[in-house]
This record gives sequence, C-alpha cells and structure tokens, in this order.
Amino acid sequence: PLLRYIGVDSTCRASFAMYNTYKDVDMLINALEKVYNTFKKYIKDN
Repeated sequence: PLLRYIGVDSTCRASFAMYNTYKDVDMLINALEKVYNTFKKYIKDN
C-alpha cells in the first residue's frame, strides 16, 4: 500500500553482510549510477 500511495511501481533492496567488500559496494554504486543515468529522462521531476 505504501508504494502505491507514493507512486512507486517497484523497489530493489541491497543487503550487506560481513563478507561483502568495499569493491562490492563500489560495484553496486556504479551499477546504480548507470541505471539512474539510463532512466532519469523518465523521472517526472527531472
């Protein structure tokens, strides 16, 4: 209900644990930046 209320169709969750490395986190951040740059033209507030 909350996602529908705020107009969000889907979400993605990243889970970290003690075995993750800084490289893993950097890779995630880079991937998220690529996704954002690909889809930012579809964001209404942009």
